[in-house]
Amino acid sequence: MAVRIVTDSTCDLPAEFIARYGISVVPLYINVGDQGFLDGIDMKRDEFYTRLPSFSTHPTTAVPSPQKFYAIYQALADEGASEILSIHISAALSGVVDVARSAAQETTAVLVTVLDSQQLSLGTGFLVETAAKMAVEGSSAAEIVAALDDQIQRIHVFAALDTLEFLRRSGRMNKYMAGIAAWLQIKPIMTMHNGKPGSERVRTRDRAMKRLVEMLAGVGALERAAIVHTHALPGRIAELRALAAGLLPQRDILSAEITPVIGAHIGPGAVGFAVVAAAKR
Repeated sequence: MAVRIVTDSTCDLPAEFIARYGISVVPLYINVGDQGFLDGIDMKRDEFYTRLPSFSTHPTTAVPSPQKFYAIYQALADEGASEILSIHISAALSGVVDVARSAAQETTAVLVTVLDSQQLSLGTGFLVETAAKMAVEGSSAAEIVAALDDQIQRIHVFAALDTLEFLRRSGRMNKYMAGIAAWLQIKPIMTMHNGKPGSERVRTRDRAMKRLVEMLAGVGALERAAIVHTHALPGRIAELRALAAGLLPQRDILSAEITPVIGAHIGPGAVGFAVVAAAKR
């Protein structure tokens, strides 16, 4: 028997990795008018971002019910899981952790530990990746959690938005302020570290790109790195990769499209980094 890993669809890990390690993924919901879509199942991400500007009703998002989590936990127990570690998007951004904990309390067939990743997108994904590899190697849930508690402190995600329009549409910025910011060419940079979301404001796209590279340099030596984006143009992704070339690890750098659960609020064209700082010796 082995520890089994559960996560949610906001982790943004590639499908081939999910399959290789037998990770169970609970999809969140994206609602457009009276239509509901399972994230990553009912609508492909490129389709979502292509259609986002023209939706007559701005999309909303919702978390699965505790019963969805319970069913997955029970199925894994039936398969012989010795323990389950369920890793999810930061509680500062979503109610997924609370729902998972509710389901875990109802699960008696196997011990379920729910971990708040304190991150989003591949910030969560990197933790899931570490957990899955350790589980395959035979580590206990307690050993995995101890490793993840250290890694959480070293994960940073930051991305520059291309537009403020979708913050306005989602109700996170009023129309007047969004109009002024657009006129001034304000490009917000959203940050996430250790469960604390933050933001900076810079003017013009070029300055935003340079600021992203400055922030990457500020992290220091990197253990893992990825470019994250919301259906950004390939040229812009290549530009950011080139600007940061001297700072990125000498290995393949993953490029991942951010879940529409987040993208519905920040809009298409956002681009940035998810990184794990190297452990200090």
